[in-house]
Amino acid sequence: MPTKNQILGRWGETLVAKKFACPRCKRFFALKRLPANFKCADIICDFCGYLAQVKTTSVTDESVVPKSILGAAWKPQRERMKAGIYFPLFLVLRSRTRSAVYYLPTEFQHPKIFKKRQPLSRSAKRAGWQGFTYNLGALSQHAIIRLDPSGNGRRV
Repeated sequence: MPTKNQILGRWGETLVAKKFACPRCKRFFALKRLPANFKCADIICDFCGYLAQVKTTSVTDESVVPKSILGAAWKPQRERMKAGIYFPLFLVLRSRTRSAVYYLPTEFQHPKIFKKRQPLSRSAKRAGWQGFTYNLGALSQHAIIRLDPSGNGRRV
């Protein structure tokens, strides 16, 4: 049985795949959801192979990008950063009445925006697992682009 957060995450991934063109090849309806637990990426373009991460969160005001959001597993993220590999990020903000989609290209990503979290306690279901947060407050004010479903982006 999926959790409330998993349902929200799937909703965000589906929204991005259905409403937006691939940022690389510009094809609509080419973005597809990847299987659960695919490391560091949630969607792929089935034409050009473009990979991206999608993070969805509930907010009170979808026009305000949060200073930080939960990421995923720290170890694969750290390994990719050491290799100089970053995945673009679609950030889906959902309020009670609206949603907004933002985009963070790889060109604006750097190690300072990835903050490792404390490992889960020994009594946790996934004891020892360690995640990270995206420190969006460490980004330049023009790094995140608000997207609209027509495919046009604007800097926020």
